[in-house]
Amino acid sequence: MKPPLIGAHMSIAGGIHKAFERGGNVGCRTLQIFLKNSNRWDARPLSDEDRELFAAARARTGIGPVVAHDSYLINLASPDAALHEKSVRAFMEEMKRANYLGVPYLVLHPGAHMGTGEREGCARVVAALDRALGEVGPPVVLLLENTAGQGSALGRSFEELASILDRVEAGDRVGVCFDTAHAFAAGYDLRTKRGYDAVMCEFDRLVGIGRIRVFHVNDSKKGLGSRVDRHCGIGKGHLGLDSFGFLLNDRRFLAIPKILETPKGPELEEDRINLAVLESLYRGRKAATGP
Repeated sequence: MKPPLIGAHMSIAGGIHKAFERGGNVGCRTLQIFLKNSNRWDARPLSDEDRELFAAARARTGIGPVVAHDSYLINLASPDAALHEKSVRAFMEEMKRANYLGVPYLVLHPGAHMGTGEREGCARVVAALDRALGEVGPPVVLLLENTAGQGSALGRSFEELASILDRVEAGDRVGVCFDTAHAFAAGYDLRTKRGYDAVMCEFDRLVGIGRIRVFHVNDSKKGLGSRVDRHCGIGKGHLGLDSFGFLLNDRRFLAIPKILETPKGPELEEDRINLAVLESLYRGRKAATGP
């Protein structure tokens, strides 16, 4: 069997191409990056040299696919007209950067409705995505990430994700990034085989299993249904090891990137440990879960 397609989010400090070296050093086969400083609105334009170094590092390491995550400042559900416009423009810039580098997927949180309600918030997200997809062409695919539902964050339930995805005009250019810790904190129990199968069955019914293009594999520091977004190392939280074994060995998802967003120090030893744990879970099982 092929080795599992696992990796981690890597820093782009010192140059966006540096993520590949860092990822290779800890055993990544795929990775996730920010396309710019995630806590700033502005960004230095990418140069031809940036793109050439990025392509060379990707070819040299063989790591891929590369997944990008958008800035945490962006809120496509904001009811504030100025912030909404700023968010849409910033998001379109991220889409252009992904296309320029040849990054196939851009992950985004749906956003926060800020007290105006889920229906209005989802409608603003749909309008923003329609505009962005209309102004920025392929090949980048946008992946809505399910959330823990903290505060007024949208995307806690599979129904909310479906209400956005089903209304976007360019439906073939949107998909899902499924975060295990977020799902658990939102109330979806993945800890037993029966529970895992039930959650995936419900997701398939409401959204469609085929729309999952990336997984974020994170354990949860908080309990089931807590609606608190706190990640921790694999097997160190309330999800436990079994849930990740179910996912790693689900034949429907063998070719889907599975990316860590767990806490780590400057030497990245935690990534090495967590990737090794995921690897061991895959090797110890026959990949035969699912229909």
